[in-house]
Amino acid sequence: MSGTGTHPTRPTSGSPRPTLPVIVVGSGPTGLLLAGDVAAAGVPVTVVEKRPHTISNLSRAFGVHARTLEQLDARGLADRLLATGSTLTELRLFRRLTLDLGTLPSRFPFLLVTPQYEVERILEERARALGVEFLFEHELVGLRQDDGGVDLDLRGPDGTAVTRRAAYAVGADGHRSAVRRAVGLPFPGVSVIKSLFLADVRLAERPGSVLTVDGTGDTFAMIASFGDGWYRVMGWNRRHEVPDDVPLDLDEVREVTRGALGTDYGMHDARWLSRFHSDERQAPAYRAGRVFLAGDAAHVHSPAGGQGMNTGLQDAANLGWKLAAVVEGRLPEGLLDTYQTERHPVGRAVVRGSGGLVRLARARHPALRAVRALVAAFLNASRPARTKALAQISGIGHAYPAPRGAHPLTGTRAPDVALAGGRLHEALRGGRFVLITPEPYDAGGIPGGRLGVERWAAGNRRTTVLVRPDGYVAWAADSAGPAETASALATHVG
Repeated sequence: MSGTGTHPTRPTSGSPRPTLPVIVVGSGPTGLLLAGDVAAAGVPVTVVEKRPHTISNLSRAFGVHARTLEQLDARGLADRLLATGSTLTELRLFRRLTLDLGTLPSRFPFLLVTPQYEVERILEERARALGVEFLFEHELVGLRQDDGGVDLDLRGPDGTAVTRRAAYAVGADGHRSAVRRAVGLPFPGVSVIKSLFLADVRLAERPGSVLTVDGTGDTFAMIASFGDGWYRVMGWNRRHEVPDDVPLDLDEVREVTRGALGTDYGMHDARWLSRFHSDERQAPAYRAGRVFLAGDAAHVHSPAGGQGMNTGLQDAANLGWKLAAVVEGRLPEGLLDTYQTERHPVGRAVVRGSGGLVRLARARHPALRAVRALVAAFLNASRPARTKALAQISGIGHAYPAPRGAHPLTGTRAPDVALAGGRLHEALRGGRFVLITPEPYDAGGIPGGRLGVERWAAGNRRTTVLVRPDGYVAWAADSAGPAETASALATHVG
């Protein structure tokens, strides 16, 4: 079935130029969040998806970290998602190391274990409510761009080809991205684990934790509870590495799980069995002219730390508001270059960090095992190191580059601080900038839909802070005067 809806056409001579839409290819979590953010700013958006319109349970991700929950909270979605899963307050690594998520400085000091399709469901509902157009069963078969826009050739369910024109296009279409191939961007990297399996099963015996992870010898297994009677199992057997298309049965899953965990918990009734391999890859550029990459189309990495879906959602949060501001003409086109400078280093850090974790977890050589023991001992002994590791895994520790001489807060994540009128995340809803001031401030002609002005809940704070729609600090100053604040608003809000 294909979506329907009107679509802007190229203007004729003398006619008003319509606003070209943003076209997002891919309706996974990354594409859905990005489309919703652009639509929330009033810019038309079309989502193109090759598969039929079904929310599939055949998805790998199952963990939502603190920073992602903060982003969802700023869109009024976090509480709905929390109701779909279970929370985990500890992460155990290498048997000897436990990281306490409860110490995270966040409203969400835990990992939410919930299947990816629940994330997709609430994000699609939001996108539809905001007027996003969906074209399911439409495959990208060609792409061209010029100074004025991007033409995307799509093949519909009946085989008919149509061309859609967009102001900008975003490839959020996974690690085999057709968009990335169409613009000629390479995807260099290596395979980290040649053969893993995933299974969704029921268990006769309930594990003692929401997340059970262990490995012995040549086997590794992880069991995560979805909270609804279904469990996600992931594992590998170093002595049985086979191609992705080799059939997988429940007996093999049971055998590997027993080898790694000592029991298979009486698993039965598998609704999904799948093999895959884990790569480390990153596109050298996330932008090619008017085309952008986000999520797995831009970077893939090992499953260690459960950061894949979360990193993609942060890509979307970073890019969406910038696209809307540029399409509307409020901010200069050069703003879009900051997507590369801000998100590419984060993607690189996640690729390296998760790769290091999985290599240590799979260590067989005595020297690597010794390194693993030293890493665990160091983190157990060093609170600052544990804090940094937690901040990176949860996403709350990532910051963006700031101009020379900028206030120390610039580029950092803005925590959900208390304001005179509520919480920061509540004030950010609707995709607005939020200006936090120590004294009343009149923002003049900036519409309230683009800027909210709030005051600190604590009367002794003198810093003025401008928070971007994605929850990062755009500008800050101590004891700023009205003229300095107005200049910052003109620069960052437009």
